[in-house]
Amino acid sequence: MNKTLSRVEGRDLIIERIFDAPRELVFKVFSESEHLAKWWGPRGWETTNYKLDFSENGIWHFCMRSKEGHESWGKATYKKINEPERIVYVDSFSDQHGNTIDTMPEMLVTLTFQALEEKTNLICRTQFVSEEALQKILDMGVVAGLTESWDCLDEHLQSIK
Repeated sequence: MNKTLSRVEGRDLIIERIFDAPRELVFKVFSESEHLAKWWGPRGWETTNYKLDFSENGIWHFCMRSKEGHESWGKATYKKINEPERIVYVDSFSDQHGNTIDTMPEMLVTLTFQALEEKTNLICRTQFVSEEALQKILDMGVVAGLTESWDCLDEHLQSIK
């Protein structure tokens, strides 16, 4: 299994992993609702997409639910899409109506899909408004959660290759 690498640079969190799948396929599973629902979120959580408008200024509104019934709502607002190379979006915690939760930090996420022959190096750079906001999210376990999510992504990619 490929290793997920993470590092902090100032107020940026960078997470990187090589997937054994072509770049176009890795990009596709980030852009289509039926794929996102199958792999997004930590292991043991189920994701329901309530809205996915994969276009610039479009919204992805979703809920992750644990087996115990805990819910985590999120919203992504797409800023730039350059298929199959890059997706830039603002990631926010939200309520079930898509309203941003102001007490939680918003994050500017840049996903870069680098082709490596038949593999893809995925780089996720998340920029926070401050190092304190980044630390708040790190303390919530975001690196472990994203690593599990990317493990699920890897399994999903292998099942559809």
